[in-house]
Amino acid sequence: MSKKVVSQKVVSQKVVSKKVTIRRLQTGVPGLDNLLGGGLPEFSFNLIAGTPGSGKTTLAQQIMFSLATPDNRALFFTVLGEPALKMLRYQQQFKYFDIAKVNKSIRFVNLSTDLLDGNFDLVLSRIVEEVNKYAPSLVFVDSFRSVAHAARDMERGHSELQRFVQQLGMQMTSWQATTFLIGEYLVPEQEASPIFTMADGILWLTQNLQRNSVVRKIQVIKMRGQAQAPGLHTFRISDAGIQIFPRAIVQHRTEAESSKQALTRKKRVPMGIPGLDNMMGGGLPAGYSLLLVGPSGSGKTIMSTQFLAEGVRRGEPGIVAAFEKSPNQLMNKQLNEMVKAGQVGVIDTRALDMSIDETLYDLLEMIDRTQAKRLVIDSLSGFELALASEFSEDFRGSLYRMIAELTDRGVTILMTSELEDRYTDLRFSPFGSAFLADAIIVQRYVEIGGQFKRAFSVVKVRGSEHSKDIRLFDITDKGIVIGETLSGYDGIMSGRPTNWNK
Repeated sequence: MSKKVVSQKVVSQKVVSKKVTIRRLQTGVPGLDNLLGGGLPEFSFNLIAGTPGSGKTTLAQQIMFSLATPDNRALFFTVLGEPALKMLRYQQQFKYFDIAKVNKSIRFVNLSTDLLDGNFDLVLSRIVEEVNKYAPSLVFVDSFRSVAHAARDMERGHSELQRFVQQLGMQMTSWQATTFLIGEYLVPEQEASPIFTMADGILWLTQNLQRNSVVRKIQVIKMRGQAQAPGLHTFRISDAGIQIFPRAIVQHRTEAESSKQALTRKKRVPMGIPGLDNMMGGGLPAGYSLLLVGPSGSGKTIMSTQFLAEGVRRGEPGIVAAFEKSPNQLMNKQLNEMVKAGQVGVIDTRALDMSIDETLYDLLEMIDRTQAKRLVIDSLSGFELALASEFSEDFRGSLYRMIAELTDRGVTILMTSELEDRYTDLRFSPFGSAFLADAIIVQRYVEIGGQFKRAFSVVKVRGSEHSKDIRLFDITDKGIVIGETLSGYDGIMSGRPTNWNK
C-alpha cells in the first residue's frame, strides 16, 4: 500500500472519529433560513438558479448585504455585459442595500472585459487573483450563465466550458469562504451540467403567470448535511427585498399532542345564535373547521358576524379574512364596529396574488399578535374560482395544509362558500373542498305559500351527535332567529322540486 493511500486512510479515520460541527449562517432573508434547515452552511458552495427575472440577483445581494461585515468581507463578480454601477443603481432601491458597506465590506469586480476574447483561463485566473488578494468570507459570481453563452461562439466551446466549470467549482470549494454561483438555467440542464453535482446547495427560483397574477416560487433542491423543507414555497419581492412564506406542512402528531387536541375539542364554542348550539350537540367543538354553505343572500355573512360577536362577548378576539369581497364590502354595521374597536382583525387576501402560503403567514402573524381564537374565511368560493383550472389541485392541497395548521393551534374556523341552489344535487362546494370541514351547515331557499323562505340544516359535526332537523330562520335587526321545523318534507335533497308545507 502506498504512502499516499495510507495518509488518506488516516485522514478519513480522524474525520470519522471526531464529528465536525458546521456553523450555519443566518441569511437575513425572512423565511429562507427555515427552508434551509437553520441557515447556510459556512464554507458551502451554492448555486442560485432559475428563469430570467425570478429574483436571483436580488436574493444573492440581500444575503450578501446581511452577512458582510469588516471582518467577513464579500467579493461580488459580475460577468454581465453591463457595468456594476448600473446593477447597483437598481439594487440601491431596496431597503437592505447599505451604501456604507460598498468598497469597505463589499467589493464589486466586473469580468466582462476578461470574457470578451473567450479565454476561460484568463477569467479563472482573474477570479483566483482577486480572491487571494481580498481574502473574502463570501464570494459571488453573477451571472455565470453568461459564460456559457460566450462558449457557444467558440470552437470547442462546450468542452472548454465543462473544463472551466469543473476548475472553478474545485477552486470555490477549496476556499475558506461561502461561495455562490448565480445564473439562468433551464430544468433539463440540471442533469447535464457538472455544477449541479459539485454544488453543496441549490436554490431554484421560478415565477408562474396565471391570468393577470404572478406567483413566485423558490425550491431548495439540495442542501448537504441538513434537512431542508421540501416542495415549492411562495416568495414576494417588495421594497424591503425578498420575503419567503414557507409552505405549511402537516406534521405527524405525537401521542401527547393528539391527547391534548382531543381534550381541547371536548370544549364547545358557542355560535351566538339562540338554538343553534343545541342543534350542533352543544356548540361547535373548539379547534374545528365549519363550512357554511348557501346561495347569495341566504345569511352566511350574518351568521359569521354573530359567530365573531359571540367570541367578543366572551373576551375572545377574532379575525375575518376577505377572500372574495373587499373588507369594506364584506362588513356590516356590527362587524365594522368590532373592527374599529380592535376586537376583530381584518385581512384583505385579494391583494395576495392567489398565494395561500402568504395568506397563512399573515393569519398566523395576526393570530399570535391578537391571541385570536375565532377565524372567519369569507368566502372560499371566490378563491376557488380564482384558482380554477391550472391551480385548482394546488389550491385544495394548500387549503388543507392551511386549515390543519390553524386548527392545530386551537383556532376555531368558520368558512363560507357560495353555492348555486339548484335543488337537483347534493353539493357543499364548487370544487369539492367540503372534505376539509369538520362540520357543515347548509342554508337554502324554500317556497312556502308562494313566498321564498330561508331554511338551514346541520349536515355534519364530526364525532358528535347533532340535530337532523331542517329549520326555518329569519334575519332580523337582532340577527338570525331560528324558527319552526319543516314538516311534510318533500325531498329537496333528492332532486325533486321544492314544495314544503307545514
